[in-house]
Order: sequence, then C-alpha cells, then structure tokens
Amino acid sequence: MDLRLRRLRGPAPGGRRRWTTAAVAAVAVLAGAGTWTAAASDDGPAVHRADRVMAMRDGVRIDTSYFTAGSGRRPAVLIGHGFGGSKDDVRQEAEKLARDGYAVLTWSARGFGRSGGRIGLNAPDAEVADVSKLIDWLAARPEVRLDKAGDPRVGVTGASYGGAVSLLAAAHDPRVDAIAPSITYWNLADALFPNGVFKKLWAGIFVNSGGGCAHFEPGLCAMYDRVAEAGKPDAAARALLEARSPSAVADRIKVPTLITQGQTDSLFPLGQADAMARAIRANGAPVDVDWIAGGHDGGDLESDRVEARVDSWFDRYLKDDKSADTGPAFRVTRTGGIDSTDGAVQLKGASADAYPGLRSTEHAVPLDTGRERRFQNPAGASPPAISALPGLGGTGGLSQLSSLGVGVSLDFPGQYARFDSAPLGTALRVTGTPTVKVHVTSSTDDAVLFGKVYDVGPGGARPVLPSQLVAPLRVTGARAGKDVTIVLPAIDHEVQKGHRLRLVLASTDLGYASPAAPATYTVSLRSDLEVPTAPGVRTAAAPLPSWVWWLPLAGALAAGALLLTGRRRMTPGVPDPALADVPLQITGLSKRYARSSDRYAVRDLAFRVERGQVLGLLGPNGAGKTTTLRMLMGLIKPDDGEIRVFGHEIRPGAPVLSRVGAFVEGAGFLPHLSGRENLELYWRATGRPAEDAHLAEALEIAGLGDALARAVRTYSQGMRQRLAIAQAMLGLPDLLILDEPTNGLDPPQIREMREVMIRYAAAGRTVIVSSHLLAEVEQSCTHLVVMDRGRLVQAGPVSEIVGSGDTLLVGTAAPVDAPVVEKVGALPGVASAVAAEGGLLVRLDADGSAQSLVVELVRLEVPVASVGPHRRLEDAFLTLIGGAA
Repeated sequence: MDLRLRRLRGPAPGGRRRWTTAAVAAVAVLAGAGTWTAAASDDGPAVHRADRVMAMRDGVRIDTSYFTAGSGRRPAVLIGHGFGGSKDDVRQEAEKLARDGYAVLTWSARGFGRSGGRIGLNAPDAEVADVSKLIDWLAARPEVRLDKAGDPRVGVTGASYGGAVSLLAAAHDPRVDAIAPSITYWNLADALFPNGVFKKLWAGIFVNSGGGCAHFEPGLCAMYDRVAEAGKPDAAARALLEARSPSAVADRIKVPTLITQGQTDSLFPLGQADAMARAIRANGAPVDVDWIAGGHDGGDLESDRVEARVDSWFDRYLKDDKSADTGPAFRVTRTGGIDSTDGAVQLKGASADAYPGLRSTEHAVPLDTGRERRFQNPAGASPPAISALPGLGGTGGLSQLSSLGVGVSLDFPGQYARFDSAPLGTALRVTGTPTVKVHVTSSTDDAVLFGKVYDVGPGGARPVLPSQLVAPLRVTGARAGKDVTIVLPAIDHEVQKGHRLRLVLASTDLGYASPAAPATYTVSLRSDLEVPTAPGVRTAAAPLPSWVWWLPLAGALAAGALLLTGRRRMTPGVPDPALADVPLQITGLSKRYARSSDRYAVRDLAFRVERGQVLGLLGPNGAGKTTTLRMLMGLIKPDDGEIRVFGHEIRPGAPVLSRVGAFVEGAGFLPHLSGRENLELYWRATGRPAEDAHLAEALEIAGLGDALARAVRTYSQGMRQRLAIAQAMLGLPDLLILDEPTNGLDPPQIREMREVMIRYAAAGRTVIVSSHLLAEVEQSCTHLVVMDRGRLVQAGPVSEIVGSGDTLLVGTAAPVDAPVVEKVGALPGVASAVAAEGGLLVRLDADGSAQSLVVELVRLEVPVASVGPHRRLEDAFLTLIGGAA
C-alpha cells in the first residue's frame, strides 16, 4: 500500500544517525524477552530502548520496542508503521518523542517484521485489539502517566496503515486521548474501489508488499482474487473492506485529531481526509487538517515539519500544555518553484482559521460545449492512458513534476473527449474538488470514465495534470443515456492568467481496470465547470524583519565608531589573509543543546585541515559530529568560537560557502531523466553559468561512464551514490563534505567510493568524510579527527593515530572478566582499558610504560600471553574513547 512510505518520517537533511550500546540486562515480558539499549544523539539525552515480544489475546506474538528518556511519569505515544514495513521504520520518530518527554511504544503489525499472525487490514478483533493490549501494558508501566487505574494518558500516530489503526484505536478503546493519523484512509473500499472502479495497480502493489496473497487472512485473499479476476468490485468486497475501515465506527471517534494528508496521492487522495475531518468534527472533537506536498506518489513528505506539528499536538492534548502552538485549523503546502542555491523545490504554506472543505466558494468556468464528443473504449482497455505511476514514489515522482509545471500525462487519440475553457482573464487558485455535470451514452450497459482537469498554457505548451490525479466513475445504465455529476480530484493548484482549463473524459487509465469489451461512449456537457476557490486560505505575507529598519543606522554608527577609534582588530566577516590558503580552521567551537545553559553538543573544538587531505571525522553518536558538520555548512550558528574556510568566517549565507560542496543523505533525482540530465538540471537551477559547473571533470572523478546516458531509475544504489557525489562536486568545490557516503553500499561499491574520494583530493582539494566504517576510513583517509562527548580526543595523520605507541594490545590465554578489566583501567599510568578479541586494549598515559603495565597485570593474575603495539584503527578508536562506542 505504501512501499515508499515505510520511512515516512525519515531522516532530515544532514540526517541524525545514532549508534546503540547494548546494556547487560534482559527483561522477560509476557511471552518474550526484552533487550535494553541506550541511544545517544547530538540532539538531547540518551534514549533507552527495550525490545520485547508480547503475546496478544489470541496468542499471536507481536514484536515491540519501548523508548524512554529522563525520569518521572509522562504521557505515552503509540506509533504505527506503514504497510509493508515494521517498527524499525518509525524508530527515529520514537526516539525524538522520547527525548521530548513521552514514553513511546512501537510495534510491528501482524504479518510484518518479526511479528506473527496474518495480515487482517486492521481488523477490529486482530490488529485493533492488539493496540488495546499494548495500552494495557503501558498502563502498568511506572513511568507512564495515568488518568486513572488502568487508563494511561496515551496518543496514537502513524502513517498510512499505521494512521488508519490510530483512528480505529480511538474508536474502539476509550482510553486513547489524542491521535495524529497521516496520509491514510477513511474508507478503504472507497480508496480501492472508487465510484465502483477497481484501482488495480495500487491493489496489486498492496498485496505484493504484504508478501503475497497467502500472507493475508483467507477471506481477504479470496476477495482480492475474485475482484482482480472480474476487473470490478462486488458488494461483498465493498462490505468486507468497509467493515475494517474507520468510517464504519465514525461516530465513536471523539478525541482531538490532527489529520495530515498528501496532495500527491492517488492511493488515498484528499477526499479521504475530508470525509475524516467532517465526521470527527461532527462528534465535537477538535480537528486540524494539513495538506502536505508529498504522498504515496512522491513529492516532499515534509517530515521534520510534520513531526514537529505532531509533537505540539500531543503537547497540547496529552501534556495539557495550553501554550503549545498546534498550528492553524487548516494548512496547505504550495510549491513555489526551485531554489537556485541547491535545486530543491521551494515550498510555502497557506492557512485558514477554519477548514474550508472541498467545495468552498465555487467559481463557474464555462467550457466549449459544441457538439457531442464520441470516443472509444478499446478492446482489452489497451493501450491505457497514463496519469500517476503508483509505486514509483521518490522525491522526483511525476506528481512533483506536475507541481513544477511539467506535463507528463498521456491520453491516446480516439480514447477521450475534451472540453476547453477560454483563456482566463485573471489567475485562478483551485482549492478543492471541481465538479461538472455531463450526459453519458454508451453502446454497452456500463461505461467507465476517467475525469481530469488539465492546466493548459498558451502557445501549445504541454498540458499539466495537477498532482497527476484522475477521478474514475462507473456509469450504470448508460446504454439509455444518463446525466451524471463528476466529482473531479481534490487539488490545490494555481492556474495562471492566460491559461485554459481543459476537462478530459478518458476511457482508460493505467492504474485502473476498465471493461475489456470494446465500446463507444458519447458525452456532452450539462453544466459549467464549477471550481472551488477557498478564498479564506491565504499565504501569509512575511513582515519586513526589524533589522531592515535598524540595520542601516546601526551600520552607520558602527562605521563611525571604527573610524573614531582606529581599531584594527579583525571583525567577523573580514577574511584572515594568513588563512587564505587553508581549507578549514576551527577554533574554540562550542554549541549548547537547545534550552540548556550548561549542556554542550560541541565544546571547545579546534582543528585544522590542509589542502590535499582526506579527513575522517570519527566518534560515537553523541560525540557532536553532526552538529559540527551543520555548523561547518552554515546551517546552524555556533554559540562560541569560529569556523574559517579559506580565511572567511562561516555563517549562514556566507559567500565562501560556494566553495563548499556537501553530500548528506543522498540527493533526490528525477528517475525518468538520465544521470547527465539530472546534473544539468540541478546546475541550471542554481543560476550559475554552465561553464562553471565543470561537469566533465566531476563526472570523470565519479567514474559513472556510459551509465550517464541511462535513466536514473535503472541505477543501482552504488551508482546513485556516485551520481549524488558528482552533484556535490559540480563546480569542483575546494572543500567537499561527505556524510556517510558509503551508507548502504556493498563492498565493491564501497571500494569505488573510496577511489572517488582519493581522486578528488589528489588534485589539491580537500575532503571531509564522516563515517562509521572504521576499516574503510583507515584505507581512504589521510588524517583523522576523533571526537567524544563533544570534545576533541585526538587529531593527526592516520598513521600516527593507528601506530601510536601509547596503545598496547595485551594477548591473554583466557578471556578477562569485566571487574578485572575495570581494575586494569584504574592502574597508575593507564588511561583506559577495554576488552578485545583475544585480550585487552590498553592505552597508556604520559606516566605509563609497557614494563610497569606487565608487572601490574601479573599482580592482578591476568594470564598475559603477549604484549605489543596495536595496528588497527578500530583498536585505536576504541581505546581513544574508552570503549564508549
């Protein structure tokens, strides 16, 4: 159902990555054992995680993870995952909510991950009952806040499949206090059988992502086989899906609900969220609605913003924090073109004090009626028209192209009717569902039509289908002729002045099942096109910041003061000529955690990087690496100290950042374009001259060869990584920052990436790479900076750190117990000691020596077999940080 949304709330740019350190304890809970881990992060306190397998009421075993941080009682949050995924997909969001003061429980639904059972599509007596059992468990936890005995203060959130279970949990369990469903369904029958038409492509992807029909409950499997063979749903199929849908228990959902729905979503379109909002609001519950730019068909999922809004929603309704800003009653994200600095799609929000629905303030647009239009449904419904491509997904999906004014849909001649408006005299913002009444006649009893409204630019520009959405409609009794009202897809789209609106009624669509028998359809208009405009939804005009007024005066005063005092001290923003040829110098760099005056993510960090170096930035999670990189890229400001790149101080928007290239989390590429076309499009979006791109040099270093001419959708993960590196290298920046460039690659691909970094630095440029693969860092980097708990531990050439004589590998005839290792670490002259395969790694301080160490080891009855210097980066790393990784 949502293959690409298994990580709906995935890492933000610059991605926070966490390592986990296994604790010693194991906890037996219900039917399974629990394992505790602690996850540290640059962004707050350590999060403790307990993994457990719990037995449900019918004996099915469900795999869960429980996240907490801090002390005291706090509300609880359950997070469900998307279809085809598991609890691991929502781990990052769970850790964030735990740091924000919640006890968070995640689980793999039946049939997914390591959980047992068969997929029941959120059946009330299966998946929904499982949620109630999980709430029972939360009620017994001493750290969970209770409203009364057995009733924890609890919220439920999730995306798609997990969003639906949050709605159902609120209906079936009165202990649920607030929910935040995202891009999900209200009526699954309407989603998969809209207006009596079978959404065959999404349904097939849905079954396949569940592992095949055999992984579902037998009744569901039989229903799918029956509908797929017939090509149309029957009453029993609708009843089966409706019974498992939130709409079946609409009158019982009475808790505060934040609804997030995707505009680029042919699986669960905006109409599903509209029905959801109207029903829950009718029950008297607070409801806010947020239309995001992404969805199951691609686009930007706005993960950070959505997570922050969910967090505030729960702060308000679970923590009773009346000061929490839950946002407007209605918000919609609108696309505003491409950012010329990084090629990203620009997004802006519009909002209203009340949800306008889908039919607010309709505007009539006359269409060219003329004569009746006649067209064919071809035998076998082939070739089909193309709108969305379900399952393609990605940030470069077809829906994103349509939001940028690029037409990518396809209608075949003779298989559709079209009706055009005159050029619009003023721009028109469509927000909601356009409607039109038509008369339909068919040579067969049933007719299946696909309605869509195109934005047609002047001068023969290719028509744009907003969000790539169509409205299917089955017309029964069409042989005798019939008037029908077509409710077209809900969209938010601005039609520019001089553009036309075009209504198209097609006989086929790739995503749906059309009648296999050939037929002739005749249609004519019975009304104008009624377009909703929602005038109350407005994009907020950003007020001029105060500095616009006071900066000129302050600048004049400052200049006067400098002239009067004759001070020659260097000020921020003035380049240091002595560092003009130094790629990076960091001095006294510090950054405190948010809302803290004495807790530091980075503290007093200082190091220098020279030309031609490949510098590895190492440290366990919580060491401050991510925060350091963000400050280096100008994304956040340090509290103290400075960063200078080629003598220029780094600050947000600093011009010297044009000499810095960065690769974080991989770039989003348009899958239908070739690798070369993607890079050329990105560079054009920056607004810089084509000759400055040095495209050929970047591509040669990346080593993609003939693959550059192929569509990116055919690329392997390693090729995509190298293409992303090539994008970061466009313009041949003097300083290249790579965050986990080998993440997810196999060994041959890792070797290729290593060669890319070495070749790039060989020309006198500088590479900084953050990685957890120590063996790879040892082979590719010339220098290292090791951090721990925000501070610099050691910096220097790899050879010196790996081969430094202050760390010894002590071979032992038998494993050394933990208490003895602690005693060794406390010996005079010993800085740290950790257990290693075959013995101990011991780092000596300035007063230590190998001879004195051996004497003390014998005294402690350690069975010493050999003593020698270590020779691996992994050993050096572990000893430098005292085993804290």
